[in-house]
Amino acid sequence: MSATARIACAPQYRRALARANEVRLARAELKREVARGDRGAAEVILTAPWETESMTVSDLLMSQRRWGLTRCRKVLAQIPMSENKTIGSMTERQRRALAAALARCQSSGGPESRMVASPATAALAAA
Repeated sequence: MSATARIACAPQYRRALARANEVRLARAELKREVARGDRGAAEVILTAPWETESMTVSDLLMSQRRWGLTRCRKVLAQIPMSENKTIGSMTERQRRALAAALARCQSSGGPESRMVASPATAALAAA
């Protein structure tokens, strides 16, 4: 029996490092978009792009302007959901519940309402 080894183009650790850097940069850009208000957190939760697979819910929520750990915990306590839950592991029902909770924050007229969700994402959450 002859064993042949396939030589990869780069060592495994370098491929892993490159992938980690790619994910890190994509998440940073996503967080900047959420902070600027270009994308709503509810929209990101409902669409679940590839870069959010292993991202925690609290990490995304706290990327919004004026959102800290306390506000994040209050919203997640309404569902209830752990702040360490990853977006990739959320069920469709959990996604819609969280998007609806974020839409309620927006409709309450609080200071966080400017950055949370758009009317389109509120309609998606209700569907």
